[in-house]
Amino acid sequence: MSTTESEITAWLATQQGAMLAELERMVNTDGGSYDKAGVDQVGAQIKAFCEGHGIPVDVVPRQNHGDCLKARVASPGAMSGGNEKQKIVLMGHRDTVFPKGEPTRRPFTIKDGIAYGPGVADMKAGLVMNMFILAAFQKFGGAPADLLGLFTGDEEIGSPEGREVIEATAREARVVFNSEPGRPSGNVVTGRKGGVFSVFDIEGKAAHSGGNFEAGISAIGELAAKITAIHALTDLKRGITLNVGLVSGGQSVNTVAPWAQGQIDLRYVELDDRDEVMGRIHEIVGRSFIPGTKARLTVKGEFRPLNATPSSDKLFRLYQGAASASGLQVEGEFSGGCADSGFTAAIGAPTICAVGPVGGKAHSPEEYLEVGSLVPRAQAMARAILRLEGAGL
Repeated sequence: MSTTESEITAWLATQQGAMLAELERMVNTDGGSYDKAGVDQVGAQIKAFCEGHGIPVDVVPRQNHGDCLKARVASPGAMSGGNEKQKIVLMGHRDTVFPKGEPTRRPFTIKDGIAYGPGVADMKAGLVMNMFILAAFQKFGGAPADLLGLFTGDEEIGSPEGREVIEATAREARVVFNSEPGRPSGNVVTGRKGGVFSVFDIEGKAAHSGGNFEAGISAIGELAAKITAIHALTDLKRGITLNVGLVSGGQSVNTVAPWAQGQIDLRYVELDDRDEVMGRIHEIVGRSFIPGTKARLTVKGEFRPLNATPSSDKLFRLYQGAASASGLQVEGEFSGGCADSGFTAAIGAPTICAVGPVGGKAHSPEEYLEVGSLVPRAQAMARAILRLEGAGL
C-alpha cells in the first residue's frame, strides 16, 4: 500500500460522523425531480462543502430542473499535452422520486445501524461519499489524473436537461464511477437496461352516452386497444418489456370519452432493440383501431443501456481488487433499472455503476442505507482511483 493510499483511507476512516451529518441535512431537504429549488438547495450544500475544502465548483444552470455542478480536484501528476480523456469522473444525481414534504413526514433516522429517509440510498449517500473522496484527494493528492465530481439534478425522470452535460463530461473521461447505491448483496452493477419513457395522447369525440351515443368516438376505447397492442411487444427472452403504467381520460361517466392518455415504459438490453420497438410503438399509436380517433406519441425521457466492454471489465476487476483491500467481497450484477451510467458508457467511457454505499428498497417508504458501508465503499473507490495507472486505465 502506498503512503498516499494509507493516508487517504485512514482519513476516510475518521469521517463517518461527518458523512452522516451531511447526509442527514441532505435527506431532510426536499428534492423531487420537479422541485428545482429543493434540488438546487442540495446543490448549494455540496458546493459549500467542496469550496470549504478548497475545491472549486462550476455551476451549469438548467432551466426547469436542478442545475449541474462540476467540482474539480486538480492532480499535479496528471499528464499534460492537451489529452482530453484525463478526467476521473465521480457521478451522482441529487433528485429523488418523492413528493414535496416527504422529509417532514419521515425525516432521516438511524436505527440499529440502518439509516432511513427519502433518497437516503438513492442516491444521497452516494453524493456524500463522492464529496468526501474529492476532499480526501484535495487534502492528500495522489490521483493519476484530475478528478471531476459531477452532480446532476434530473436523473429520476431520464435526465432531460442533465444528459447533454453528462455526455459532454463523458467525452473527457478516463473512467466513470457512478455512485448509485450498492446492491443489497453488496455487489456493484456492470450492466443495465436502457429505457424510453413516452406518452401517447388520443383524441376522440364527445357525445351523450345515453341520448346520442352513436355520435361519439371513444378515446378510452382506442386507449384500451393500443395498450393491448403495446403490451404484446414484450419479449422476455430478449429482455424487452413494455408497461403502460399510467392512464387517464374521459370527461364524465355519461359522456363518450373525447380524450385519453397513456404513459409507456419501455426497457431493453441491446441498443438496436430500442429503434425496432420504438418503430412498432409509433405504428400502433399512428393506427386508428376505432375509426375517427387521432393520436400522437411524445418521448419524455430515456436512458441508454450499460453494456460491458473490455475496458469496463478491466475497470470492474480493478474495483473488485480495491474493494477486497477494503474488506469487501464484490461481484458484478445486471440490473433492469436505468441510470445515467448508460449515457457515459454509450459515449465510450469505461463505466462502473452502483459503487455507492449499500442500500435497498429505493423509491419506497422502506428505503434504507447500511451505515457501516459508507466508509469502506469510499475507501474502495479511493483505492481504485489510486490504482488506475497500474491497471492500465
